[in-house]
Amino acid sequence: MYDKTTRAIHVTVRPTFLEDQSSPDENYYVWAYRVQIENQGAETVQLRDRYWRITDGFGRVQEVRGPGVVGEQPVLKPGERFEYTSGTPLATPSGIMLGTYRMETETGESFEVEIPAFSLDSPHYPMRLN
Repeated sequence: MYDKTTRAIHVTVRPTFLEDQSSPDENYYVWAYRVQIENQGAETVQLRDRYWRITDGFGRVQEVRGPGVVGEQPVLKPGERFEYTSGTPLATPSGIMLGTYRMETETGESFEVEIPAFSLDSPHYPMRLN
C-alpha cells in the first residue's frame, strides 16, 4: 500500500498484478490499482482532472491526462472518501506509476494533489539485491 497527503487530501493506492489477464510469453503484463481519495480537510473539493506518468522497466514513459477518474468527477465533503479501481498494461514485468489530481474548491480555487509513486511488480520480474 502506498499513501500520500497533500493539503488534507489523503490518497492511498494498492496495486495488484493480474496474472489471469497477463501473457508473459507475449511481453504483456497487466495490473489493477485501487485508489482511495479521502478529504481530511475542512473544505469541500471536487476532483476535476487526472495526470498519470507510467514508466515501464525499460524507462519508456507514457503520460495519461483527462477529466476525472473512471468517468466521474467526484465531490468530496469534509470526511468523505471516494474509491475506484483502474488498471494498466505494460510490455515489461515491472514499472512504476505516479501522478496528480487537480482538485477544485467550492470557491473555484484549483490545486494539485500528489498521487504517491507506486511500484508495479510481477512474479515474472527477477528481484535483484545489490
